[in-house]
Amino acid sequence: MKTLAFDGRMGASGDMILGALLAAGATTDALAPVVDTLDVDYDVDTEMKNGISATRVVVRLTDVNNSDHSHDHSHDHDHSHDHSHDHDHSHDHSHDHDHSHDHSHDHDHSHDHAEGSGPLRSYTEVLEIVESMELPAAIEQDAKAVFRLLGEAEASVHGTALDETHFHEVGADDAIADVVGACLLFDDLGVDQIVTTPLATGGGEASMSHGTYPVPTPAVTNIAAEAEWEVRGGPVGAELLTPTGAAILAYFADGNETLPTLRIDRSGYGAGGYDFPEHPNVLRSIVGQSRGGLVRDDIQVLETNLDDVTPEVLGGLHDALTDAGARDVSILPVTMKKSRPGHLVKVIVKPEDAQRVAQRLAEETGTLGIRKTSVEHRFIAQREFETVSLKIDGDSYDVRVKLARDTDDNMYDVSAEYDDAAVVAAKTGRPTREILRRAENAIDQ
Repeated sequence: MKTLAFDGRMGASGDMILGALLAAGATTDALAPVVDTLDVDYDVDTEMKNGISATRVVVRLTDVNNSDHSHDHSHDHDHSHDHSHDHDHSHDHSHDHDHSHDHSHDHDHSHDHAEGSGPLRSYTEVLEIVESMELPAAIEQDAKAVFRLLGEAEASVHGTALDETHFHEVGADDAIADVVGACLLFDDLGVDQIVTTPLATGGGEASMSHGTYPVPTPAVTNIAAEAEWEVRGGPVGAELLTPTGAAILAYFADGNETLPTLRIDRSGYGAGGYDFPEHPNVLRSIVGQSRGGLVRDDIQVLETNLDDVTPEVLGGLHDALTDAGARDVSILPVTMKKSRPGHLVKVIVKPEDAQRVAQRLAEETGTLGIRKTSVEHRFIAQREFETVSLKIDGDSYDVRVKLARDTDDNMYDVSAEYDDAAVVAAKTGRPTREILRRAENAIDQ
């Protein structure tokens, strides 16, 4: 199984993830949809970080006149630390930005840089920009899911509804370029599994538009609570894990305490902007082959309790919900209030189908409420069907057989379709389980 592993000991930001993916083998050509839609470009270069050659990605503004990027740089971005730049700028540099790892260093801070550029945008406006890029459906879904994690974190911090949330840093052009660019590069890399070791948050405090907060910042804390990986403090007194970096990895990566066992094919480093005396500020990426496993499938689970639905409605519920997009439906007997018998309906859906299936579930049952549980994904086999022909009393009969394989193409389960076997059994007078056995044995032959 082709696996991408991140070494999170120096945290992650959007630009570091882009650099790490390019260093791992993704190509800059994959970023074309972003460059074609936004007035930005990706400057890719190599930097030395404590003796390590790392890939540095900077999102650069290409059309300054249309950027709404005024000389007042007091935007709300991920890294709002005090900047002691050696410039002749007399502007206010209270950035809180995902790319602002370049603190307290001598560098050229020209006005065609995209950090924080663009108008304040709402969550809905950001989604409209993503939709305008005409991305492949799967990549658009990924990008929207990452922005949803960011939006829900911001909404929780500020006590607002998601659709009413206005992004500061993550609505700027560079943050959109980070998120969508990462989704495109993950797809271009074509891995089967993505994992990360615990992500360092850094330490100290971060100054934002609403005040000074301890690291990790509130948005990062909320995003990490939804992730499969762990965080740890240190190893330096600066903000290392940004909301954009956290959201990208919360969506794509599972957690591992250490790097997994891999036969390494390629490795590289994405550079951050900070320079530390004893710690190279890089995000390491390793691509290699791991032992076969199951495929991660992103899902959501809908649930509702019913105590007044007829058996006829329950009997038809599986087909009705499957037609609406459900992947699986379970109906369990439960005891409800006042010791009344009832049923718990659990429905597995893809995230993009959840609203439609929930609507159908409400219409079919009359339920007054449907819960969405915190399940984020399941692990499933790669499944395919093969039709076998059975010779019985001189006649041939077809039976479909389902084959389950892991990501190394190892077949570990064979299961004949019961309905097909039942039809053959009825026609031949043979027991159904004999037909099942013969169909499954035909695969081994």
